[in-house]
Amino acid sequence: MADEGHLKYDSSADGPLIRSCNEQIDFERYRKMVQWYIDKHQYTTALFWADKLASLSGENADDIYTMAHCLYLTKQYHRAAHCIESRNLHKVNLNFKILAVSSRLAGKEYKEAIEISEAPLLDSCHPEGRGDDSVSQHQLEASLHLLKGKANEAIENRSVAAECYKKALALDIHCYEAFEALVKHQMLSREEEESVLNLLTMAMGASCEDSEFVRLLYGTKVKKYDKPDPSELPSELSQLSDNLDIATAVAEKCYYNCDYKRCYAITSLVLSRDPYLMECLPVHISCLMELGKSNDLFHLAHKLVDMYPENAISWFAVGCYYYLIGKAGSARRYLSKATVLDQVFGPAWLMYGHSFAMESEHDQAMAAYFKALQLIKGCHLPFLYIGLEYGLTNNTKLAERFFSQALAIAPNDPFVLHEMGVVAFQNQEYPTAKRHFENALSLLQANDHSVLPEKWEPLLNNLGHTYRKLRKYNRALEYHQQALVLSPKNASTLSAIGFVHSLMRHWSQAVDYFHKALGLQRDDAFSTTMLSQAIEQQMNELQPCKGVPDVLPEYTSSDSPRSSALDMDVTNASCQSQEYDIDSIN
Repeated sequence: MADEGHLKYDSSADGPLIRSCNEQIDFERYRKMVQWYIDKHQYTTALFWADKLASLSGENADDIYTMAHCLYLTKQYHRAAHCIESRNLHKVNLNFKILAVSSRLAGKEYKEAIEISEAPLLDSCHPEGRGDDSVSQHQLEASLHLLKGKANEAIENRSVAAECYKKALALDIHCYEAFEALVKHQMLSREEEESVLNLLTMAMGASCEDSEFVRLLYGTKVKKYDKPDPSELPSELSQLSDNLDIATAVAEKCYYNCDYKRCYAITSLVLSRDPYLMECLPVHISCLMELGKSNDLFHLAHKLVDMYPENAISWFAVGCYYYLIGKAGSARRYLSKATVLDQVFGPAWLMYGHSFAMESEHDQAMAAYFKALQLIKGCHLPFLYIGLEYGLTNNTKLAERFFSQALAIAPNDPFVLHEMGVVAFQNQEYPTAKRHFENALSLLQANDHSVLPEKWEPLLNNLGHTYRKLRKYNRALEYHQQALVLSPKNASTLSAIGFVHSLMRHWSQAVDYFHKALGLQRDDAFSTTMLSQAIEQQMNELQPCKGVPDVLPEYTSSDSPRSSALDMDVTNASCQSQEYDIDSIN
């Protein structure tokens, strides 16, 4: 089978020796030995003997495949591809074609990988000895579509990649990598996820029972915005209730439903059993961020960097830690490294945008958020943060558009509802703003929050502002007081309470709260102005001596005969009464 240009040991000196070796060597025993070394991960040893077998057997197709496979396992990807392509074996057999594409893909030669995957086979015959009844033609074609999808995703041709993954699933429902690629990076919308699940029932070569089981199993990975309920696990999957992969899927649903405490409890349990489960780490790190557990995040990040320095999740954890402690520059540096290691890791791009937003660098933040939007179009978070940036730059129309798209994906997310309320408030649509704010608050209270976290203080204050605009001052005071409980030393909350008291003409309470606000923030221009006005109004409405007539009393001369000791006593008694009233006012 050797082609022109390949070494041939047929000289008169070596020929008899090689022929005698061939007669004495048990090729099957050596092939089993090579496979044994592969199973034991001794790839270099396996490659040494596979290379010798390929030469001694006259480049038998099976032996060439084994040698190329060993080259791939020893990370000699270019040699593996050359081993196959130089013999044109990728043009006549699907197994060789898959290995050649895998080698090009691992060697980051993505265009070459796509070209090989799209080239038609000249002959569909299998190499001798490679027939396997357990592997169907459909499964091999599914593997090829999977590799083609990975290559297209690597060059950011994500729409083509998604179609390749769908084709792989249609040919082989057990090709989990294709399904994971679609849902892990949230390439699909909710409707597209449902269509993929429906596609499984029409997959080739799968029984109805098998396809239904796989559909149920894959169903735990999608619909992340549905409220999680482990008790509703299908009966067919009841024995998987303790499975770490299933638990991680439940934790993700808890996270997207803003139930961070429950999510953290689940991820902590999962990682206690498998400390470095990569599928669980992103959501666990995000929970540590939301709950403000900087020490735990610090220790986890250091462990990951020590053990997996080439994995994007490690540097993502480091960047999240620095962001949590308020060091935007350091966070940006490490998050940038995470995006370089894994260019399709959406959470890293979101956090990278946050590092710019922290320092009010809106343009750079928007660029990072739009990049995240391209990668995870099925996630509502990029839409939410892009809308926030537009809102901060006073572009309320575009902000509302992106918030609406986020709400369509995550209709029960309190963050999105809160921002929709802010936009409605800015547009002076106060009843609409009240509805959005109250919906957000009811969702938070439904998550069994005995006390709201401090970060929801703006929601309560915004409800207070909205009720103030609707002239429902008592309700406004209720919400401002609740906000003050969450953040007692917030000058803006104290100022807002003082303003509502001013509108209710409670001048003494207004003066008191404006004084407290200025005690926390001396340069607050609004509180300073309102304090002056409140004091002025209080002085205008407050009588200097309560109970004293406005008309000055007339006193007669002491020489007047009508003046007597009795009259003097009455006058003194009147003065004493007036002094008593003044004291009672103070």
